[in-house]
Amino acid sequence: MTAVRIPDFRESRLPRLARRIPVRHVLTLIPLVLVAVIAVQHRQVLVEGFGHLRAASWPWLLAAGGATCLTWVAAAFTRQGAVVQQLPRWRLLATQLAAGSANHLLPTGLGSGAVNLRFMTVCGVPLATSSAALALYLLAESVARVSLMAALFFAFPDALRLDGLLPQGDVGPLLAVVGALAAVAVAVLFLVRRVREPVFRFVRTALSEARSVHTRPSRALALWGGSLAFPALQALGLVAVGQALGLSVPPTHMALAYLAATVAVALIPTPGGLGSVEAALIVALVAAGAPVAVATAVVLAYRIITVWVPLLPGALTLGALVRLKVI
Repeated sequence: MTAVRIPDFRESRLPRLARRIPVRHVLTLIPLVLVAVIAVQHRQVLVEGFGHLRAASWPWLLAAGGATCLTWVAAAFTRQGAVVQQLPRWRLLATQLAAGSANHLLPTGLGSGAVNLRFMTVCGVPLATSSAALALYLLAESVARVSLMAALFFAFPDALRLDGLLPQGDVGPLLAVVGALAAVAVAVLFLVRRVREPVFRFVRTALSEARSVHTRPSRALALWGGSLAFPALQALGLVAVGQALGLSVPPTHMALAYLAATVAVALIPTPGGLGSVEAALIVALVAAGAPVAVATAVVLAYRIITVWVPLLPGALTLGALVRLKVI
């Protein structure tokens, strides 16, 4: 007689149950759940922001909304310019809307980077090339933002009055800490082989991709043109909201305040800069000569238009792209 082992009920039931769960459908709902959670956490900001929008000039608000929509076009141009392979245009544009939403649900840069990395991989771009293109995009956008800020600062050196805004005696220790951290990072990079080899391999791939992109004038123009247009359109949106609420600060000074604030908070890992960007923008506008109350109203209204209004459509687009296997 041969003994026959009867399979355990749980062992046979769980695999079948796992196969029945529509994983992709569940993933499409995650962005909407995160949007709801963030909206509840920041409900006071939403109420105050929409309250300020009711008293604003609607033509200027529409201009701010139009500038916000154009930032997705600029991001699409920059993404295409960072990679040699041709990407599907309309899917690329939709991905930027979805990436903007993901960027406000995850620490700064991670959501957008993950969505675009997945999109390029699905389009057949090798992972190493996609990663190099992502790094090139970040580098070009950072260089363009800092360059615009420097140009405006040299053209309008008195635009920001920083006296009293920076604590006395804190700049030196801060720079010392930053320098020490940079020195430790460089030492680890050159002394630890397991870190050095993959980093150098990635740098070689990134440099090769950058050379390939810049041998094509259309790609180079898209990369740098989009990188310059992106922060310029963001600053233009803030200027439009300032005009809508009657902020008595010259437009160029408002643009410089925006660029300085976003550069200052670039290294703060908060989802979409929520909280940190608002604080930095208020400080920057006050430094540009705006009253605190009006600066606060402008910043809240600006963040409503650029963050909260596109958040739900972006989350829906993200879920649709996941459902359609575009990302």
